[in-house]
Amino acid sequence: MRWDGLRKTGSKPASPPLKARQMLGKYRVRRRIGVGAFATVYEAYDTIEGVPVALKIPDLDQLDQESLNLIRREVRLTARLEHENILPLRNAMMIDGYFVIATPLGRQTLADRLHRRLGPKTALSYTEQLLSALAYAHEERIIHCDIKPDNVILFPGGVVRLADFGIAKVALRTRTIMGSGQGTVGYMAPEQAMGKPSFRSDVFSMGLLIYRMFAGELPEWPFDWPLPGAERLRRTVSRDFISFIRRAIEIRERKRYRDGVQMERAFQAVKPRALRGSTRGGRSAP
Repeated sequence: MRWDGLRKTGSKPASPPLKARQMLGKYRVRRRIGVGAFATVYEAYDTIEGVPVALKIPDLDQLDQESLNLIRREVRLTARLEHENILPLRNAMMIDGYFVIATPLGRQTLADRLHRRLGPKTALSYTEQLLSALAYAHEERIIHCDIKPDNVILFPGGVVRLADFGIAKVALRTRTIMGSGQGTVGYMAPEQAMGKPSFRSDVFSMGLLIYRMFAGELPEWPFDWPLPGAERLRRTVSRDFISFIRRAIEIRERKRYRDGVQMERAFQAVKPRALRGSTRGGRSAP
């Protein structure tokens, strides 16, 4: 198989997994750190700049021409996002038959961190940072399509960055084409599961992620209240903050915040009284 940019001109078995110490251009692979339906992620070392990086390598052999074109377009869109809480692209190019997307290497994903209980103040800080990132992206007219703990990367100093902006659209389309989109809805909004993602879909996914951080459990369809973890949520946050979350994860799309910008504004309004027992005088949850 020969590649001209991202154009497939032949066929052969999928490229083999990368091995420890294997060189890929200027990158020396250290280890594999994640595998998904769409791509494999490796920890590597940039031998020119002298810094550790994460290499995300899509499985090109499972993508059709339209998806390949979409990858190129979405990488260009993502490259223009400049926000402290959005994972930046360091590089995106073909190397030795692999399409390599290089980013800074974080400590772990939020999914890994959630195996241990997250303190309320930490969860509130993460919420604020993620909503800032989402609002910025929506202002740039970019829908994420795959907000979930696996796509939130933790860095030193309590910094979190939302990853896979734009690229997630390709993953979503690939899952649909390959017929593997069935099963647990997870963090996906109902209308997105029907193939109609929107800014409000991102709001829904972010709302579930925030609920998961504070309640310790991920609700599932049909999202009827009280949800799993609701008692812990009531012990932790104020009634106003619960109302904020409930609006974000409304099943009826029109009842949610219209986008990340409106959702961030709503959060900032309740933030001073978000945590139960706040000294700012907010109403406590019953």
